[in-house]
Amino acid sequence: MSDELRPEYDLDYRQAKPNRFASGLKKGGRVILLEPEVAEFFHSSQDVNAILRALLQTMPTKRVKSEGIEAAHGTDH
Repeated sequence: MSDELRPEYDLDYRQAKPNRFASGLKKGGRVILLEPEVAEFFHSSQDVNAILRALLQTMPTKRVKSEGIEAAHGTDH
């Protein structure tokens, strides 16, 4: 399948509205969807980030400094 839209999807971008969530996303941030059974344990993005940071500290991988926090070196950025 190609990346082109089919003719029946004739979108009128003049009626488009700005993404109301975009301003809350910090530069370099990511939006991640959690499965419902995982999401029920977290009340905020701060809670998720705290757990992920704690998990990163337990990972036995090479550490690199990334914008003021230590992060596991698993992928090329």
